Amino acid sequence: MQHLGTGTLTTDRLILRRFSPDDAPTMFSNWASDDEVTRTLSWPTHASVEVTVSVLRDWEKAYENLNFYIWAITLRDGGEVVGSIGLHNANDHDERAVAGYCIGRAWWGQGIVTEALRAVLDFAFLQVGLNRVSAYHYADNPASGRVMEKAGMRYEGFLRGYARTGRGEL
Repeated sequence: MQHLGTGTLTTDRLILRRFSPDDAPTMFSNWASDDEVTRTLSWPTHASVEVTVSVLRDWEKAYENLNFYIWAITLRDGGEVVGSIGLHNANDHDERAVAGYCIGRAWWGQGIVTEALRAVLDFAFLQVGLNRVSAYHYADNPASGRVMEKAGMRYEGFLRGYARTGRGEL
């Protein structure tokens, strides 16, 4: 494996790039403050834009580590930040990581996350040299499972009681 850090990735419609604290107002308004978006995520809805600023400042520091991978999903047309995608828990020994993503409700059903996930998977396998990337979704969010399948991932099983959101379990 060769960790490369969170560099810019591009697709036909998207630019995946590092977040900056300047993205906080858009991230907060587009998805981090939306209970419907965060309902099936591992982190709670942000109560204020200050929470989002704090998260982005932490990520800005973490970008110094080459094994930290979180991208802002931005639209090429206009550059608006509409979501996030990352590779988490990168494990050098087993050469694996876990993909995670979210996107604002206004962009659901447009194939944006599928396109972003394909780019991240290509990066993970072809550039970083990962052997495996896994992902999971909550049972009451089957659209996320369809994103994974459309991006080329295969369903392997159901993980009962694997994770809790505070609003339900996986």
